[in-house]
Amino acid sequence: MNKVVLFLLAIVASFTVEAQINTPAPSPSSKLIQTVGLTEVTIDYSRPSMRGRKVYGNLVPFDKLWRTGANAYTKVTFDTKVTIADSAVEAGTYSIFTKPGASSWEVFFYTDIDGGGTPKVWEEEKVVAQLNVPVYKMDMPVETFTITIDDVTSNGANIGIIWENTYVAVPFSVPTDATVMQNIDKALNGPTAGDYYAAAVYYSSEGKDIQKAKQWMDKAMSMTEKPAFWQLRQQSLILAKAGDKKGAIEAAKKSLAGAKEAGNDDYVKMNTDSLKEWGAK
Repeated sequence: MNKVVLFLLAIVASFTVEAQINTPAPSPSSKLIQTVGLTEVTIDYSRPSMRGRKVYGNLVPFDKLWRTGANAYTKVTFDTKVTIADSAVEAGTYSIFTKPGASSWEVFFYTDIDGGGTPKVWEEEKVVAQLNVPVYKMDMPVETFTITIDDVTSNGANIGIIWENTYVAVPFSVPTDATVMQNIDKALNGPTAGDYYAAAVYYSSEGKDIQKAKQWMDKAMSMTEKPAFWQLRQQSLILAKAGDKKGAIEAAKKSLAGAKEAGNDDYVKMNTDSLKEWGAK
């Protein structure tokens, strides 16, 4: 191997070694998870530091769109519907953009979540919520950009944005009361058709009390206006196991008709085979 080749290999090796050196990120990433009422809120963002720089009105200009952090878009995820500034925001992930001002900030929740900096083209139809929030000055400077979830109650909280000597709070509310009331109503009204159906199928599949399974399946069917062919199939199997061949055949014939109408060949075959096994005419 000649000297030129050896020299080139040495250069490549030196770059490879350098590429394997890990150094801390100037703006490290962070994830915040907070339960508010019955809603889980997750915020993913990067955290720049002042490092002797003046932030607002300089590093972050006033009245210009900001990604509200560093690196990739700052993102917030709600696992239920929430309300922000009287706007109903569906469960999902949104980016947070702001326009900092000396006395107030504009805050935008935006549907595009992938990217860095700010969008090249701002599309108003992608804004799901927008609001103005006041600026609060702090006596103690905060070196590193920080997002918090503050003033947590059962029905809402504030997304706090803190850096330098500035704090802003972005309020949102969650549907805790409505969800709890629905759960109370459901519990007090007793099991649903789906509850009875699921319990019956489980008892049957696990070889438990088949008479109890039959009782629950009968209850489920009585509460269902138009049972689906797959529900009728399970009913027929439970009736057969319970010794009611006549009822099983009747349910299987209904399931077969529904399966044919739906074009489900698997259920057509299963019902046809069962009807033959049970001696249907």
